[in-house]
Amino acid sequence: MEADQIRELLAPFLPGEQLPDPLIGRLRTYLDLFCRWNARTNLTAVRDPEQIVTRHFGESLFAAKVLRDYGILRSSSPVTLADVGSGAGFPGIPIKLFAPQVQLTLIESQNKKATFLREVLRALDIQNAEVYCGRAESWNQSTGIVTMRAVEKFSSALPVASALVAAAGTLCLLVGGSQVGSIRQALEPEWQFRQAQDVPLSHGRVVVVGNHMDMAI
Repeated sequence: MEADQIRELLAPFLPGEQLPDPLIGRLRTYLDLFCRWNARTNLTAVRDPEQIVTRHFGESLFAAKVLRDYGILRSSSPVTLADVGSGAGFPGIPIKLFAPQVQLTLIESQNKKATFLREVLRALDIQNAEVYCGRAESWNQSTGIVTMRAVEKFSSALPVASALVAAAGTLCLLVGGSQVGSIRQALEPEWQFRQAQDVPLSHGRVVVVGNHMDMAI
């Protein structure tokens, strides 16, 4: 896929912003790798390159924009981020490309997907990033931001993901709008949640951002 087409497909997710050519180039490399591996490894059920760009890259970059607009991703402040159940790297890798100051850990228990993630980090020469091949509850670390998207058994994964967030840290979830109520019920009052942000071009998908109560909203 040509760079201009990728830029056009991503425009609704970052309205009014001009993505730099180096970022588009790395996304293009990522897309090429993704399509080749997906043909034999089944990284995701989405096969059409345009849908991969909009549903995976676009949604991930929109989450990065939300975190930036909230002041959570600041270019002057390094922050640690763990992407739980990273799969093919969404939203963690696009967020890292959007905000290079992030120190990224991709947590993925399936070895084939973890191998793919390492290949992406190598091919894109992404620094300050690593892959943890194992279950999130075995990671035994904490981090400033935890992201999670499209994981199996979400209700049981949610408390595991939230437990990895450091004090005054942030939980960023990419979910269906119908899940927002159950997320609040499970984690409040220890967490405070901002209003869910609708993902452009999606059918009811939202970005939900929560913080520990000791961080003012």
